Amino acid sequence: MRLKYVFILLLISSTIFVQEKDPTLNNWIASAVVGFNISQLALSNWSQGGENSLTWSLAGDISYNYKSDDFEFKNNLKLAYGRTKLGSDDFKTNDNDLYLESVISKNVGWTVSPYFSNTVRTSITTGYNYDTTPKTEIVNLFDPGYVTQSLGFYYEPNKKFNTRLGIAIEEVFTSNNTQYADDVTTVNIENTKVDAGLESVTAIEQEVAENLFLKSKLRLFTRFNNIDVWDVRWDNTIVAKINDFMNVNFTFLLVYQEDQSLKV
Repeated sequence: MRLKYVFILLLISSTIFVQEKDPTLNNWIASAVVGFNISQLALSNWSQGGENSLTWSLAGDISYNYKSDDFEFKNNLKLAYGRTKLGSDDFKTNDNDLYLESVISKNVGWTVSPYFSNTVRTSITTGYNYDTTPKTEIVNLFDPGYVTQSLGFYYEPNKKFNTRLGIAIEEVFTSNNTQYADDVTTVNIENTKVDAGLESVTAIEQEVAENLFLKSKLRLFTRFNNIDVWDVRWDNTIVAKINDFMNVNFTFLLVYQEDQSLKV
């Protein structure tokens, strides 16, 4: 009789263990990584050439996600801004980027899930072309601003890899820098533009070695009226952990966008 009671108790314990849910379900989960980098070269009575220099940059990677049994809602904001001063020259902007991405997907029991996404890309503040005299403004906050909506299918076999492909609509908004939206085939100067096309986004988060972490995201966009030309944004970060409060970061961002430059 006692053995029977023990068996029933083990069966109840096993059932409770199997039914235990993921603690992240039905909760908003926030995470943020903020970095500040500064480099200075100060020369005094130096006879071998060179100039004083000061460079600083601020970067942020913020996420705010929600997951239930049926839906998953992911939000990610990346910010980067930095300036450089060489010798007696004025400070010059060396980094100036805002990238906001929101993706909502529904679990329908398939290998892939239908999704809807919205992406916003712009500069944080004024950016200049320093090769002209005087310097020429080429970007500003939402001048241009790129907003892209996409609808398609999302595949995430594990937490380390996900990819999605969908039909997309991209709007371009400008104020002063109308060259990013203007249709040169018309007489009027347009400050907005709308393109339909395809968008593909693939992301990898992987520990490549002990205390060495890789985060990589590749975004591709092409327009139906120019299908052989793709916008490319490949964003990479490698983090090497030194201890509990200090990391070393290496970032690499590759961009190709024909309306901004014919070069990568």
